[in-house]
Amino acid sequence: MDGGHGAVQLSVSTWQQPLPATVSAHRAALVADVAERVLACGDGRLRVGIDGLTAAGKTSFGHELAQQINSRGRPVLRASLDDFKKPWRDRHLYDRESGEGYYRNAFDYDSVVRLLLEPAGPQGSGACVLCSIDPLTQREHRDVVTRAAADAVLIVDGVFAFRPQLNDHWDFRIWLDIDEQTSVRRGTHRDQTWAGAEAEAVHRDRYLAAERLYLAEVDPLRLVDVVIDNVLFDQPRMLRAQKDR
Repeated sequence: MDGGHGAVQLSVSTWQQPLPATVSAHRAALVADVAERVLACGDGRLRVGIDGLTAAGKTSFGHELAQQINSRGRPVLRASLDDFKKPWRDRHLYDRESGEGYYRNAFDYDSVVRLLLEPAGPQGSGACVLCSIDPLTQREHRDVVTRAAADAVLIVDGVFAFRPQLNDHWDFRIWLDIDEQTSVRRGTHRDQTWAGAEAEAVHRDRYLAAERLYLAEVDPLRLVDVVIDNVLFDQPRMLRAQKDR
């Protein structure tokens, strides 16, 4: 699958969320503002990271941002850090289910850098793997390569995106801000289909506990270019932004 100036290039992962059917004029204007800030970073390849608590709306925002940037004539690639987790078959080798275990062990950061972020960089080969392991089917897709054009913008959403292992590889960083209660409520509702009655416990005791460690150790908000209050979908607010480049 080759990148180009047409449709946004998506990964082959089955863990997909659709583009929101309709958005408010207010939301569209905010996303357009962020798109302009991203494009002001340069005409070459750019890598955008979108982070925030679980269920902050990272994937939806990434899709919206991708459409806005693509409509301005730039090719866009989309990826999620969820598609770069270690395989479930190896979970007996380490703790992945406690909060600390999830934070420290769930993701394969070496693969994120080697297969995705370095190739998508300005000096990279452009040969990007958008999905390492499908989180639902556990099928490996490292042989599926998407070519990033010389002016392509890669947009990646996921928790812990600004950990030291990844942070130096971003050209623009976005934090979607929601409170802990909203994170647990949204995530519990979203994941009822696979977690069932355990969904709330998974979000509170694993994901939220992991996020608290991340916030304490990394303090990711100090690293970002924009902070957006995304509690109300139709009325997001820009809380903080670096000066225009």
